[in-house]
Amino acid sequence: MNTIRRIVALAAVCSALISTSVFAKEYKIILIHGFQPQQLISDGDVTQSGQAYWQGYWNALSDERIDWPSYERIEGKIATDYVWPKLKSFSQSNLCEPGCIFVTHSTGDLVARYIIENQATWLENAGLSPLNIVATFDIAGAGGGSELADLAVSVAQNTEAWTFAIEAALEAWLGGDLTDEMGVLHDLKVNNARQLAALPDARIPRLRFVGDASDYLGVTSPFIQGNDDGVVGSHSACGGNRQGRYGSCSDRIDFNGKSTSQSDAVSGFMPYHYPMLMSDKYSHGSLLEPINKGKVTAASSSEQLMFGENISFNTYTTTSGWWLWKSNYVYVSGSNNDSMSELIYAAMPN
Repeated sequence: MNTIRRIVALAAVCSALISTSVFAKEYKIILIHGFQPQQLISDGDVTQSGQAYWQGYWNALSDERIDWPSYERIEGKIATDYVWPKLKSFSQSNLCEPGCIFVTHSTGDLVARYIIENQATWLENAGLSPLNIVATFDIAGAGGGSELADLAVSVAQNTEAWTFAIEAALEAWLGGDLTDEMGVLHDLKVNNARQLAALPDARIPRLRFVGDASDYLGVTSPFIQGNDDGVVGSHSACGGNRQGRYGSCSDRIDFNGKSTSQSDAVSGFMPYHYPMLMSDKYSHGSLLEPINKGKVTAASSSEQLMFGENISFNTYTTTSGWWLWKSNYVYVSGSNNDSMSELIYAAMPN
């Protein structure tokens, strides 16, 4: 009986080791979540909220998270009370010695940019080694701000007239009534976001993953410039260097994969920002989930990480229509089955 138990225990250990080797990645994965509107109503536990944010897919695949409260400001307590202790811990434990990839969502993109701008100076001043960040994977990035934040702050400050359309948009996004607590919404205003750590010295590649659907039946879209995912416009998610009414991250391919000239594409990007995957089937929230919403296309199928290693996606071309109405569509292999997040994780170096 003892022999049987030992065999079963050994089998369990072997299974765990095999599982770990299958899913382990070359670089450590650190998650930075986005804006959580419920925290403007009830503070709650920041760590629990951070875990719940990523529970659908990424939490089990990550090595660490940086959790922060939406009721604070990035240059204030978010940096001093939440980001700094984590950076210090990562450095002391040599977590990023093999290299770290930040996976961000929404406002996490803006928080990551502030970290990239400051982490080396902060850690060196504390007698610690800077983190070896090889890239960020920015999903639905809000580094360029969101017009919805401008709208919310304007309404709260009584500089915007209240209408039924505005009420519907803000309630859909915030999940309830607007409160006096603004917190990180001030940082998310388009002009404020674009001025925050706008030009970090570090040449860390910022790879962008972008959706063009909405969870809110389109009620937020009239207030967002250009194509949007229900929360941020393509000018922000693609990494554009200015606000604008853009229709694609690429001048040669549409969000739906159609290969054709895009006259309204983002024409200039923030330094080291590289759009990769796009889809007209994924919204701001569904980009994080392990649920396939439809095919994905590539603004760029290959980009380099900090030290020259490639991240790449296989693509294929299909034709639809006939004669003068024939069009080519470019899709990422596997995107008819795998979700956007699953495609992103699979592309990370093993």
